[in-house]
Amino acid sequence: MGLHPVGIIGTGKYVPERILTNKELEAMVETNDEWIVTRTGIKERRLAAVEEATSDLALHASREAIAAAGLTAEDIDLIIVATITPDMFFPSTACLLQDKLGAKRAAAFDLSAACSGFIYGLATGSSMIASGLYKNVLVVGAETLSRITDYTDRNTCILFGDGAGAVVLGEVEEGRGFQSFELGADGSGGELLKVHGGGSRVPASEESIQNKQHYIHMAGNDVFKFAVRIMGSVAEEALLKAGIAKEEVDLLVPHQANIRIIQSALNRLNLSEEKAMVNLDKYGNMSSASIPVALAEAVEQGRVKEGDRIVLVGFGGGLTWGASVLVW
Repeated sequence: MGLHPVGIIGTGKYVPERILTNKELEAMVETNDEWIVTRTGIKERRLAAVEEATSDLALHASREAIAAAGLTAEDIDLIIVATITPDMFFPSTACLLQDKLGAKRAAAFDLSAACSGFIYGLATGSSMIASGLYKNVLVVGAETLSRITDYTDRNTCILFGDGAGAVVLGEVEEGRGFQSFELGADGSGGELLKVHGGGSRVPASEESIQNKQHYIHMAGNDVFKFAVRIMGSVAEEALLKAGIAKEEVDLLVPHQANIRIIQSALNRLNLSEEKAMVNLDKYGNMSSASIPVALAEAVEQGRVKEGDRIVLVGFGGGLTWGASVLVW
């Protein structure tokens, strides 16, 4: 990684209190608990309170990560927030978070790469530390997907939830930290997963609201096939770059979209289920927040030890994908 080895020196997470169970969804759309669990592995998800926006979720997770790193907000040089559900177009959610944290010295910007956003953010932040530009970088994945979910669409409303995960990146000792990144995109698949309305192509109007163009639209089968193909292969490429064999992996922290996609990645990497951090049964798909929340929980549960070789891997709308290998 250039001059300075960079790693994760603090983790944090926050999920809203409100739980939406599969049983509640049965009353809202034509679906049932067994169908949802069998096909996705999801049992419940969290929903932000009416007064909570993405920056609020991000604030809780960030405070936890900064405290875990043994730092204060004023020690942070840069804030990167990966999100597709910003509080507003601008100012960026990162700027709103900077103010709430009191991180007066920090530069701040948002990054949009859907569910791969957190990995893109890690690659960006760690490059800046490796080059000597910054010392402590806060990377946050935060989403309030409930605000762009159509709760009359049984194909999508069962999948998504709200939450935020954060990490502080900093210099670590030689041989530790990030060993490789592998990022990719295929814009020709953009139509498969999108929110059509609200931007410059389809500005908000009475018509765009009536046509439900401000909600997530997904070609489920196509996205599933793409994810099964890409998740294992991008993880393999990142391991190859890092010079680490599959059997040396201690923990896989995958994007939490669907249990069958995670299982296919485990098969591809010849890893047992015990080596995967899975929490989608509790939270569903939180887009860019999925990986950092899962990582923070793995740390909380004592599943991450010094020297462990960890693979982070995600995929998302764009289409985008990314993986990183790090030594804890």
